[in-house]
Amino acid sequence: MKTLRHLFVVAILGASLNVWADDAPYRVADRLAVGGDGGWDYLSVDPNTHLLYLSRADHVTVIDAGSGKNIGDIADTQGVHGIALAPELDRGFISCGKSNAVKVFDLRTRAVLASVNTGDGPDAILYEPSTQRVFAFNGRGKSATVIDANTNAVVATIPLAGKPEYARADGRGNVFVNIQDTAELARIDARAAALKARWRMPKCEDPTGLALDAAHHRSFSTCGNQIMAVTNLDSGQAVASVPIGKGVDGGEFDPVTQNVFSANGEGTMTVVHEIASDQYTVQQTLNTQRGARTIALDAATHRLYLPTANFGPLPPVTVETPHPRPTLIPGTFVVLVVDRKTQ
Repeated sequence: MKTLRHLFVVAILGASLNVWADDAPYRVADRLAVGGDGGWDYLSVDPNTHLLYLSRADHVTVIDAGSGKNIGDIADTQGVHGIALAPELDRGFISCGKSNAVKVFDLRTRAVLASVNTGDGPDAILYEPSTQRVFAFNGRGKSATVIDANTNAVVATIPLAGKPEYARADGRGNVFVNIQDTAELARIDARAAALKARWRMPKCEDPTGLALDAAHHRSFSTCGNQIMAVTNLDSGQAVASVPIGKGVDGGEFDPVTQNVFSANGEGTMTVVHEIASDQYTVQQTLNTQRGARTIALDAATHRLYLPTANFGPLPPVTVETPHPRPTLIPGTFVVLVVDRKTQ
């Protein structure tokens, strides 16, 4: 995950990007004032209920995306990074990076049902529907823990020989994950619970966010060197490199609009349009807010959600704290709602 210090430096040093004012199809339509303490990481949205699940350091906050109302919290999720949803099972799964566990909860009551041990430092997490398995990606352990979503039993631990970041499933039994420290995209066979391929992304450095066009077999890795790397998921070949903003940590793809989105911590969102499977263009660079580096798409409404907050000044560098982080201003946590402009 991007550190707050990194995002602060990016905001100070980053060059501004041009915004297509008249032709820009997206806008920040609303800001959901959530408040509360603690940082954040990934968020998830349930397109059936339009509930947002927000990671908040040691708990998960559940928000009604329509009204902005706080529905409730799931407590004791130390070091939470991500939330995977399995609506057909009425279950959710939370990666708790500090306790090396996945918490299983009931989607209707938000009651915690079980805690499953994982590898070291579970971070990104996803539910693969064709196998009804959960994949928790262990950043420090450089592995993936595979969990049966029905029984909560650990099926396998898959060594990845690198630090996994965000992951996606293609709906055909494949799971793809960015390997951050080697700039690779890995393919996992979900049913075999085995690593099947590793593909270099030659123009990408520090890949974090990942989006998927399952219909056209293309993936979009958002990279720390301001590149979106497009990969052919059949051959593993690099297809395109598209410029994006600084401080990225999340990406999304909307199959209806054929748009790819990059959440840039510098305070922008890059909209990339897929003209064809191997042809892409930057359609818009939308001003958002500094720190808005993760993103979630509601596939039913086509709205995008980006959490962030206001920051105080960067503390001075000291011997005890050589890499200080800017402090969050209490009560300023907000979720930006990005929507298409209406005619």
